Amino acid sequence: MLVFFWLAIISLFLTVVCTLEATLGMRKMIALDNVPPLQQENVPEVSVIIPACNEAATIEPALKSILAMDYADLEVIAVNDRSIDRTGAILEQIQKQYPDLQIYDISELPEGWIGKNHALQYGAERARGEYLLFTDADIIMEKSSLARAIHHMLENKLDHMSMFFKSIAPGGLLNALILDAGGGLMLLLKPWKAKDPKSKRYMGVGAFNLIKSDVYKAIDGHRTIAMHPIDDVMLGKVIKHSGFLQDCLLGHNFIQVEWYVTVREFISGLMKNTFAFYNYKMTHVLFGVLVVVIINILPVLAFFFTSGITRGLFGAAVMVRVLSFARGFSMTGINPWYSVWALVTSYVYIYIALKAAITTTINRGIIWRGTYYSLDELKANLKKARM
Repeated sequence: MLVFFWLAIISLFLTVVCTLEATLGMRKMIALDNVPPLQQENVPEVSVIIPACNEAATIEPALKSILAMDYADLEVIAVNDRSIDRTGAILEQIQKQYPDLQIYDISELPEGWIGKNHALQYGAERARGEYLLFTDADIIMEKSSLARAIHHMLENKLDHMSMFFKSIAPGGLLNALILDAGGGLMLLLKPWKAKDPKSKRYMGVGAFNLIKSDVYKAIDGHRTIAMHPIDDVMLGKVIKHSGFLQDCLLGHNFIQVEWYVTVREFISGLMKNTFAFYNYKMTHVLFGVLVVVIINILPVLAFFFTSGITRGLFGAAVMVRVLSFARGFSMTGINPWYSVWALVTSYVYIYIALKAAITTTINRGIIWRGTYYSLDELKANLKKARM
């Protein structure tokens, strides 16, 4: 049928364009490997702020990797955000070994705040550093990471810098889902354009958001995005749209995290913020699902009931997608044979997008770390954060 012939052309064209854009875009990004550590004696003081809500399983190795960083003037602040597990006890044990570690405990969440955003703001208000590094309680950093990052900040006179990390995960499907999420984020936000002052593109990464303290104060910190579940990216948006300079680097060899252990955890983790990516609009969700179907799902299905040139075009679209996954896995040291899972990931993302939208709408809000946040409050802060 003629309609499938044109759909095959559209699918192949969009797949090739998206793959090329992501590949060429990443080549424009600087890898932290190529930035030498700062060698100055009088380095600017950096305050590292780590929010921790029930992070007993990950907080110790993450925090110790930060405390062991090779940086002369470092302040480390851990914010125990209403944890009900052993997080607080573990922090106290670490403090005995590292007396300079500052620990703050939050027992109640003020109205109008998402827990993590409030914890980050709370820690920042008590920090004395010229620079603030916001990170998570499961991030492992190589000891020269900060010295390299500050060197890049100073050399390029940046106000904000974020960095992509390497995700450590078991199994083919989970790794494919994480790679697909990263690729989608690349295409949506185009982080290689964040360093261009003339571009409106922006970026922020929760694992590594480094910002000048006076810039953080100038944008009113996390208050602007107090009720936004995508805190890292939105912080980057506010910074960039306020006229400050930023950049996003590739830090896969320096920053790593065991993001999720199972596919079930991955799906559950994305439930809190997926609808926010679509600005809480069901029409945006349905359009996004349609695009995913045309680009990723239709070629696989149509390959089996079409023939001739049409079948070849659909097959080419499938091969481009699988090979792009194989290249992505090879770059990060993951078995490239996992790329066959590229044929499955789109179904999972459609499930996540639809379930997140429907569940959030029915419940009139989201539940994150045991706390309920109403949809009305989330939408109100969404309008505030638009700039």
